[in-house]
Amino acid sequence: MTDLDAKANLHRYLREARRALLGKLDGLSEYDVRRPLVPTGTNLLGLIKHVASMTAGYFGETFDRPFPEFIAALDEDAEPNVDMWATADESRDDVIGLWHRVWAHADATIDALPIDAPGSVRWWGHEPVTLHLILVHMLAELNRHAGHADIVRELADGHVGWRWSGDNLAEGDEAWWAAYREGLESTARKFV
Repeated sequence: MTDLDAKANLHRYLREARRALLGKLDGLSEYDVRRPLVPTGTNLLGLIKHVASMTAGYFGETFDRPFPEFIAALDEDAEPNVDMWATADESRDDVIGLWHRVWAHADATIDALPIDAPGSVRWWGHEPVTLHLILVHMLAELNRHAGHADIVRELADGHVGWRWSGDNLAEGDEAWWAAYREGLESTARKFV
């Protein structure tokens, strides 16, 4: 496999994970994409904003190709979790628009640089990196947050699956899933 093949493969999976995460917003109200459904406040629109913010940094500043817009989370004096939720002044369209602009910038960086291009991550203590390492890191980061989004989406409206409509889950109707879940609960209770 050549370096070009490796870069193309990583970029393809990055784009797939990007679509999967963004797709978790489909069909939900403005309220449902914002509401925190777990104690840490994780919410779908916040996950999109967070990944957009990190993407802007990793594929921008890291390779001396700064994203042209201000990203609050990348400011050294940023408030904790500023990128994990959308303010009342930020609409869904604003956050999704930022997402698209950031990814276009990231795609341009990926296309322009060789896989062994050097960079430096400020928030890692200026650790030297390569484009390859950042592609792998962001693929892991994006898929991790897509997993969070899977759970948050299921809590919001019961919708499950990587793509529409649950094409990577076992076939089963509501009764089948209820029985399956009860079987898991019954097994877990044996360890109380």
